[in-house]
Amino acid sequence: MNQNDMQPAWYVAHTRSRFEQVVLDGFDRKSLEAFLPKITAMSKRRDRRKKIRVPLFPGYIFIRSDLNPHERIEIVKTTGVVRLVGNKDGPISVPDEAIESLRIMTAVDNPVETGTRFKKGDRVMVVEGPFAGVIGAFVRYRGFQRVVVAIEALGQYAAVNVLEEHMEKLPDFG
Repeated sequence: MNQNDMQPAWYVAHTRSRFEQVVLDGFDRKSLEAFLPKITAMSKRRDRRKKIRVPLFPGYIFIRSDLNPHERIEIVKTTGVVRLVGNKDGPISVPDEAIESLRIMTAVDNPVETGTRFKKGDRVMVVEGPFAGVIGAFVRYRGFQRVVVAIEALGQYAAVNVLEEHMEKLPDFG
């Protein structure tokens, strides 16, 4: 595909440790569209316990770009960016539906878990409740019904518990 024909897509930028917010601010200053999913967690300070917002995927931030040469240089030159996540063929894009699902999951103050392995199940969409609109894989986990959204470029997933009656199976394409 010709570089000029590339449509904007979501990519993953690997950041220096604890530099996610610095990178987000840098992208904002450059008018680049970025997304840093955050969840609420208890702070681990000894003197006090309070809820804080922390990155869902520490060390990573999502960036939307057509990766034209100028913009790609601006992305990797941003303070705190280590590299764009990819393989020998270049950066790997993340489907829009995965980003939208992460937006829904992190907008609600419910527990969200992450991990690097899961059992693949049926593709489902949450049709009601606080996670309505999330598309992912259905996994039964210790008595809970769960929806998993895989971010292939990271080799990670985010998962939330959802009532089974709030999910509908999506048709298989392919």
